[in-house]
Amino acid sequence: MTREPRLPRALTALPAPVRWLALPVALACTVVVLVGAWGSDDGKIEVPSPSGKAAEYCRALAAALPQDLLGHARKDPSPASPYVAVWDSSPRTVMRCGVDRPEELDGEHATDLSPAVDDVTWWSQKLDDGGYRFVTTMRAAYVELTVPSGAAKNPFDPATLLSPLVRDNVPG
Repeated sequence: MTREPRLPRALTALPAPVRWLALPVALACTVVVLVGAWGSDDGKIEVPSPSGKAAEYCRALAAALPQDLLGHARKDPSPASPYVAVWDSSPRTVMRCGVDRPEELDGEHATDLSPAVDDVTWWSQKLDDGGYRFVTTMRAAYVELTVPSGAAKNPFDPATLLSPLVRDNVPG
């Protein structure tokens, strides 16, 4: 003899149409939450606000940046800013020009090894997600490049490709 599954007492007290809709509504809400979590995070990019000569150098750098970086098309966030460039690689590579000097460059990190490419020195920091953040040093404006894990075969490749553009547009 098979037994019919019994509904919890709280559900049996509800009218039948409410019971019938409870599961589809719960599923729809779950889908909305998941889609929202997977959505674009363009709003999470903090746009720097350099002034004076630094702003001029950053605008010149922005005009020189490639539309393609390591096979990934440039897809800047909206609204566009001359201080932010994004290459859509899922995860995406983000360059920000005119950022503040990183606090990490003081203290124990002041003597960290910083590789130089085409006369541009990049301080590097490994991120929690396995990617890297590179920041130029000894330039008239700080340029930050965030390369998440998986965005490039070698995380330093984007910095290597962008170094000549930084050198030519942001004096040291």
